[in-house]
Amino acid sequence: MFQTRVMPSSAYADINGGPLAPNIKGTVYFNDVPGGVMVSVNVTGLPPFKAAEGNNKQVGPFGFHIHQSGNCSVGDPNEPFKASGAHWNPTNQPHGNHAGDFPVLFSNNGIAMMSFFTDKFKSSDVIGKSVIIHESPDDYTTQPAGNSGRRLACGVIKAY
Repeated sequence: MFQTRVMPSSAYADINGGPLAPNIKGTVYFNDVPGGVMVSVNVTGLPPFKAAEGNNKQVGPFGFHIHQSGNCSVGDPNEPFKASGAHWNPTNQPHGNHAGDFPVLFSNNGIAMMSFFTDKFKSSDVIGKSVIIHESPDDYTTQPAGNSGRRLACGVIKAY
């Protein structure tokens, strides 16, 4: 008798802040729906907004992406989570149209909640990749990663 493997229709990532923003905690859910995936995120502990000043980039709204590797090791504490690799871009699109390009997270007193739909992947496609929250907003233009600054938090995407 043949067994068919059923691919997961849902995935999640528990997000944890690194050395630049240790208070960040949250979860991202990926749920298959007709035509694509509903992505929902709930995050707390985001740093307060700071306008750009001198050579310092603004802090917030926060860039939010899927990255290639499911490796959330901190590495260099001044440039954490580099092991997660670049934005996930399976179809080699220009920045702003990567499958891993998500809307920015807007913080209200350190809390961000958002849900959105994408037709660029299924939940099973992102298992084993990571979700990264960046320090600054993504400009959706600068190649290859949107000039969104340092990586504040990371979570590995898993099936559930």
